[in-house]
Amino acid sequence: MSAWLPSAPCTPRSCVERSGAATAVPRAVLRLTAVTALLLTGVALSPLGAHVPARLVRGWCRWIVRAAGVRVRVRGGAAPAGGLLLVAHHVSWLDVPLLAAVRPARTLAKAEIRRWPVAGPLAARGALFIERDRLRTLPDTVARVADALRRGQAVAVFPEGSTWCGRAHGPFRRAVFQAALDAGAVVQPVRIGYRTRAGAVSTVPAFVGEDTLLASLWRVASASGLVAEVEVCPAIAPGRHPDRRALAEAAQRVLDRRAGPRSTG
Repeated sequence: MSAWLPSAPCTPRSCVERSGAATAVPRAVLRLTAVTALLLTGVALSPLGAHVPARLVRGWCRWIVRAAGVRVRVRGGAAPAGGLLLVAHHVSWLDVPLLAAVRPARTLAKAEIRRWPVAGPLAARGALFIERDRLRTLPDTVARVADALRRGQAVAVFPEGSTWCGRAHGPFRRAVFQAALDAGAVVQPVRIGYRTRAGAVSTVPAFVGEDTLLASLWRVASASGLVAEVEVCPAIAPGRHPDRRALAEAAQRVLDRRAGPRSTG
């Protein structure tokens, strides 16, 4: 593993709240069954690609989150059309369908996701994969993202390069913002946060550290009262920032004004 690989100090033991009880088992099983059914439907329909209306894709993504037992609240305007780099802090696997509920997009994902059950084959249909521990592949990845943006596609990225618990966030890595500069594409910051029914920040959905996908899925499905808040923030037009450092910092500032504190570590 390369020394440059982004990492967060968050771990399930230190950051993530427990959820559910024995009485929540039947409910969790039903929720996970519903999520699996929706994912399998997506796999079956994925060969249709662009023939599936965007509004149905957005609705399907919201249904996945809702089926897991998480309410969704979206505010802000619609995301622009054309080539668009969607950027957000990264907390959970739920972030991916929540971003796609704003605008269907190709996700820049770590290569390991190809091996995930059910979700892996679906991601392989449209995701752009990055070998995070192989620095020499980064320029090619940036070029592929820029090409997708030039063709008018939306690409969803999590520039922290790692998941955080949601109470704190990491700095944005700059490389992927070069793709937006090269393609002359709009950057669309989207704030995603998770709260309890009472409004407190919740770390239950966090997928961090040595957490396994199965453990995270079960924790979310067995919880009650989780709410995902999604805010479409003001977009950053092309040409407003001279380089990828300035562009990354501008996107970070937009989200920091609407999210929790950012770690300086």
